[in-house]
Amino acid sequence: MTLGKKGGYRKNFLLILTFIGLMSVLFLLSLGLAYRFSTKYVENDFASEKVNVLEQSIKPYNDFFQKKLPEVSYYNGYLDSATASHFVDTVQLEYPFVSKVIFYDSEVGNTPVSDGLNIGKFSFGPKNIYQFGSLVPNDSIQLFSRKNKRSFVVGDDFNALALKLVSYLESLDTTHVPSQDELFSAFSNVRSNKITYLNIPRIEDLKIYKEMIRKNLDPKPVYQQDMLSFQLDPYKIKIINSRPKLYQFIKIQPLTYDPLETSEAYLSTEITLPGPFSDFKLYFMSSKSFLDKEIRSYFWPIALAILVFYSILVLVAFLIYRNLNINQKMFKLQYDFVNNLTHEFKTPVSVIKIAGNNIKSAASLTERELGMYGRILDEEADKLNGLMNKLLAFTQIENKAIELNRDEINVHDFIESTVESHRLKHPDFNLSYEVSGFKTFITDPVLLGSLFDNLAENAYKYSPAERKKLHISARLIKGKVVFRFTDQGIGIPASEINNIFKKFFRIQNQYNQNGSVGLGLAFCKELVNFMKGEITVKSRVNKGTEFKIVLPYND
Repeated sequence: MTLGKKGGYRKNFLLILTFIGLMSVLFLLSLGLAYRFSTKYVENDFASEKVNVLEQSIKPYNDFFQKKLPEVSYYNGYLDSATASHFVDTVQLEYPFVSKVIFYDSEVGNTPVSDGLNIGKFSFGPKNIYQFGSLVPNDSIQLFSRKNKRSFVVGDDFNALALKLVSYLESLDTTHVPSQDELFSAFSNVRSNKITYLNIPRIEDLKIYKEMIRKNLDPKPVYQQDMLSFQLDPYKIKIINSRPKLYQFIKIQPLTYDPLETSEAYLSTEITLPGPFSDFKLYFMSSKSFLDKEIRSYFWPIALAILVFYSILVLVAFLIYRNLNINQKMFKLQYDFVNNLTHEFKTPVSVIKIAGNNIKSAASLTERELGMYGRILDEEADKLNGLMNKLLAFTQIENKAIELNRDEINVHDFIESTVESHRLKHPDFNLSYEVSGFKTFITDPVLLGSLFDNLAENAYKYSPAERKKLHISARLIKGKVVFRFTDQGIGIPASEINNIFKKFFRIQNQYNQNGSVGLGLAFCKELVNFMKGEITVKSRVNKGTEFKIVLPYND
């Protein structure tokens, strides 16, 4: 059975490549859609956020209309020119969009007036009219006086609010207490760029005003009323750009304003100002290049999320591919392991069976034949026993099912016995050794012997016939025992150095053609780790290999 690259790896690889390709296309499409979504989102924001800008910008006007205007009523009609001037100064200081104020110091009575409004027996007219403002000359403050009549028409502002007052009085239900909103609406008049406000009388006074329309009262009463007409300049409204990254330019323009030049490179929108400013609008404009920054601020977090998701998918694909690859390699290694292990068992079993059959079928055996068959059976049984012991020991060490013995050994005697046993086993094996710095060593002699035997067997097996040499050195260096096994064998390719200590791994060469389980060096690695040491290797192809083992000394 062969696990060819054409059959397994390439199919998996192409499948993963196809998956990554599709995900890349989806990734690019997602980025495009995310950018388009960000663009639309910013454009929608551009069209909708103008309401917030308007609310922030007219907040001072709302404050003026709802809080400052009602303060006029606190004076109960007894404002004089000096107090009115001071009041206007505070208004203009706090609300710069109030450009000028006309103050009507007025009276309500039962006697007709020549300047003002006369309805039935009810009269309402100014005694004095003043104008206040930063641009008003000092000699032009007083516009009208009953005592010193000047050429001045009371005007629509006064008359319009006076008529509104009379209309309200005629429809007033004296049994019902009007609400503050109702009174505020009846005693104020909002026109283009202008708000006129009359101080609100007490409910008892309003009832008397209503009677004065139909009859003369005795004595004829006179009531003081203060009317102020605030002239507003919309261009002095302070624009609060609450979205400076969205709106590049914001201007106050007349409602009829229409830009002469329009370009696709710009976005624009508008919203009408409320109340007395309704003839004007806020005009918003931004270049698309300016909005690109805002678009990117929305796009990059989305793109980052897409990238993270895509990276996770690619990582999953990579892990799947790696697992498939590892599983296939593991299957091949296990397949080779079973084949090689079967071969390793099959050979001595076959030899034992042949020897047994020969003994069984022979009529008689000479002493020489008995000795030969006995030796064969003994050797092959030792091979089987050694293979089984190695597998068992490997499993026990991996699972830490055995304990580390601590016996004192003579290093010279220990290495000498190892060298002699391998010289007897392989007469053509040239072994040498040296020991320096110490004589005895506390360790587990069985495990250390297994380590030496495996490395010696490897040195013999993977060396050409003319270079079957191994030099073993043992030194005490900085409180550590250092063993070096240096041979002159075929060496290990640099690309395989990191794999040689893995279970079931075998380097493909002519020395492994007869089968190898692939446990030898993995077993050595486990032994050294179990003994709390380290094993490293240096090798040059066709020059030789050196294994270095560092173990703790008498710890």
